Amino acid sequence: MDKVLIDNLKDILGERITFSKSVRSNYSKGEDAYDPISPMAVLFPNNNEELSKIVRVCNQFKIPIVAYGTGTSLEGHVVGNKDGITISLENFNKILSVNESDFDCRVEANVTREQLNEALKDKGVFFPIDPGANAAIGGMTACSASGTMAVKYGTMKTVVLGLTVVL
Repeated sequence: MDKVLIDNLKDILGERITFSKSVRSNYSKGEDAYDPISPMAVLFPNNNEELSKIVRVCNQFKIPIVAYGTGTSLEGHVVGNKDGITISLENFNKILSVNESDFDCRVEANVTREQLNEALKDKGVFFPIDPGANAAIGGMTACSASGTMAVKYGTMKTVVLGLTVVL
């Protein structure tokens, strides 16, 4: 990786960037059948501001980005890119608000369906999408996940009302 690029990313994240072979290997694939591809680095941002700065720097240097949540993907969208970086969304795991009277909530991308249902169970509502794994809401949105209750409640494309998109 270019030293200027690394310095820019370290200015944003400090020590929350790693070039460790074992960590890169852990972030090289999901549960799919594709061969793993290790990225050049794995980054661990804490918020949308850091994420936006990372995306800006990577765009400037033409570096591909792979977003990585829980790693349960069967579609291959978390396979690494040997010329790119992987951004771990593990710190984006907060339920921001629940409005049970309107049947909606706001969550960060790495909130899992089980985590969300645990928070909703005492409120008389539930999150109906169940792809079979304890997937993250962001990944489920990315692939329009469905599951056993899709006929009755729809897929992710029918239950997502809005997104915060970091460009």
